[in-house]
Amino acid sequence: MSLQEYKGVYVYAQQVDNVISGIAYELLGKAKELAAPLNTDVTAVLLGSNVGDLVDSLAEYGADKVIVVDDPELETYRTEPYAHALSSVINEYKPDIMLVGATAIGRDLGPTVSARVATGLTADCTVLEIGDFPLVAIPGKEDEQKHNQLLMTRPAFGGNTIATIACPNTRPQMATVRPGVMQKIEPIKGAKAEVINYNPGFEVNNKYVTIKEVVKAVTDTVDIMDAKILVSGGRGVGSAENFKILEDLAAVLGGTVSCSRAVVDSGWKVRDLQVGQTGKTVRPNVYFAIGISGAIQHVAGMEESDIIVAINKDEDAPIFDVADYGIVGDLNKVVPLLTEQIKAAIANK
Repeated sequence: MSLQEYKGVYVYAQQVDNVISGIAYELLGKAKELAAPLNTDVTAVLLGSNVGDLVDSLAEYGADKVIVVDDPELETYRTEPYAHALSSVINEYKPDIMLVGATAIGRDLGPTVSARVATGLTADCTVLEIGDFPLVAIPGKEDEQKHNQLLMTRPAFGGNTIATIACPNTRPQMATVRPGVMQKIEPIKGAKAEVINYNPGFEVNNKYVTIKEVVKAVTDTVDIMDAKILVSGGRGVGSAENFKILEDLAAVLGGTVSCSRAVVDSGWKVRDLQVGQTGKTVRPNVYFAIGISGAIQHVAGMEESDIIVAINKDEDAPIFDVADYGIVGDLNKVVPLLTEQIKAAIANK
């Protein structure tokens, strides 16, 4: 493998039902950052059936080029045809970096493709940057330090430590990235990308599954990743019924209720509302952490919030270390009082 042949930052532009997933735009924003020091361009890889009209939106969010693999076999996600398509793109166009969203689809597709193209994969990354590897040159072996490497950082050992991983000897350098961690750029209206139509051909084999029926879940749960204000509760709320006081606060603020893993494990709220390393990564304007101790696994999912307000009766709770504002007190007294004060302020406005 000649590493010099591999150039460009590629993003798997996930689409479902011919709608681009938000993670694709987030990854394009990060790809623009990574491409700058490498003096290279950003390419989106769009797989699907009749997806040509999605190209312009990818260009507006940072793609310089879009490789389109359009085939009826790609109408609905299945591991074999999608892995064949993306592997073929990588073998044909040789990207230096390949980014995939750590969605349900990406967590299946990424490892399958990395195995087929014989490279490594770092999963669930929270930080990506270009730098030297090893991070500090080994004395006497300075000439062995490699430059312009993709440094992929992720939580390890249950979030108790942070690992920075590189892939210096094979290409592409592949990473899956959790939704909500990276930020999309402001769309560039009218931007156009070079479109490359490519189809490796598909031969149905015994690895192809047959989709008999697609059943879509019907839910009225709001996607907490889109919320501007989140009122999040932890084990300290005490019970499912006691979440009513958090719901009242959220209603006054025009916000959404979310929760910690302990709440989901207790059966008080559904997993779609969970914030944290094993839940969703959120970035609201205001995040209320109520009755949440602040374990590192939870903090990893909300520390990028613009303003964090913590309410906890334990003045030594770790959540106060990341909070912009902290209230030490009984949430059963503090939260209703806060709700009434905000109601009054709105009424007098």
